[in-house]
Amino acid sequence: MSFFEKLNEAISVHQSLLVVGLDPNPEMLPKKYAVEEKINKTHLANWLKEIINQTQDHVCAYKPTLGFYQALGIEGIELLIEMINIVPKHIPIILDAKHSDLNSSSVFAETIFASWGVDAVTLNPYPGQDQATPFLLYPDKGVFLLCCTSNPGAVILQQYPSGAFPFYLQLIKEAKNWGSPEQVFLEVGTSQTSVLSKIRSLAPERTILLRSFWQEEDHLKEILTTGLDQNGTGLILPIPQNWLSEDNLKQRVEKLNQQINQIRITQTENNSSCQLWTPDICLLTEHPHQELILQLYDIGCLLFGEFRQASGAIFPYYIDLRKIISQPQLFHQVLLAYANIVEKLSFDRIAGIPYGALPTATGLALMLHHPMIFPRKEIKAHGTRRLIEGHYQPGEKVVVIDDILISGKSAIEGAEKLKSCGLIVEDIVVFINHEQGVETRLQEAGYRPHAVLTISEITQTLYEAGRISQEQYQCLKD
Repeated sequence: MSFFEKLNEAISVHQSLLVVGLDPNPEMLPKKYAVEEKINKTHLANWLKEIINQTQDHVCAYKPTLGFYQALGIEGIELLIEMINIVPKHIPIILDAKHSDLNSSSVFAETIFASWGVDAVTLNPYPGQDQATPFLLYPDKGVFLLCCTSNPGAVILQQYPSGAFPFYLQLIKEAKNWGSPEQVFLEVGTSQTSVLSKIRSLAPERTILLRSFWQEEDHLKEILTTGLDQNGTGLILPIPQNWLSEDNLKQRVEKLNQQINQIRITQTENNSSCQLWTPDICLLTEHPHQELILQLYDIGCLLFGEFRQASGAIFPYYIDLRKIISQPQLFHQVLLAYANIVEKLSFDRIAGIPYGALPTATGLALMLHHPMIFPRKEIKAHGTRRLIEGHYQPGEKVVVIDDILISGKSAIEGAEKLKSCGLIVEDIVVFINHEQGVETRLQEAGYRPHAVLTISEITQTLYEAGRISQEQYQCLKD
């Protein structure tokens, strides 16, 4: 079960959006656990076990902060692993690490996900997509990207430049392209509904983890009304840290859950209608992916005009598939279309070509239950200097996933990197084939190309549906 599924199941079973910060902070240790003058690991362990015992039926996740455990040295890491093993298996664990070091990202991801068994991690996304990629290689895990904090000293950075679209919103806009809503989430520290409203508007499909959020009951209602999605979810909330030192923890958590759920019910009733895309045409001869093509056009993934490609060539159209991952229903359709091709092939692992195809490759790995790897776009001059990220064995067969075949250069280069490490590559699967001889180039390079759609199929369907004019159609056809 993936983190996303595990989280939503815990929310449903416990009827809770609450998260417990499972932190061994000596300053907050209740006196009844510190029977000796010097606080030790046993005192902290007993306290944390009691917190878990009091809350495990009323929360959707636990969130230990790595820094508190590291501060205790070797005993602290031992304590963290002990707590991870004590948390009931059906409740996900989010490791609050704010990891931001590129050199150690791969080994850190392997440690926390493969060895420790945590379900999700928080990251500082400032280094860019390279920072998140090693963690996204684990398709059943989750990544929370810190996009906004309530720290007063951060305002000068987060709000830069002053205006309608500050840095923290730009960060969210870019981060949405790094992975699907089932794998990439947002962490937000704010008590301002205006900030949360902007984030929710920009990322309506993302789950948001709040750090702190209320002072009074009215403020809690405002935060929930602003941050919840149309289904009354999409937001997970921390239990106040000072509650963890109190004797009536269980009762306070139960009462808070009741307050939150009442607001959720009201919110869901108010949003009882849902927005669905439906086709507005009926063609005598329908393309198998007609609705998919029309949706891509309607949300702006297919643009027409004069566009310069990376090669310098001028095309009468531009295809931007990055928007797909922000449309869960459409993204699922795209994955199914890929899967219809991929599942008929023989392979051991899925390899995504960075960066555009990484979210798709991740989704396919989840859907088809195959492990994922990827060839680096550029080789690091530091750290492990790996050419291929992820686990693999020489001699294994890999199917390459890319988004668009224009010249075939990126797909061939990626495949050659995989082969240089002893892997076997026979098939390259893309979403859109630009045609004009690119299939022949791949075949001459020794690969079998497969595509969900061709540009001519897209053009014909859009023209017949009245989405593009005769002039545009003729220009594309020529």
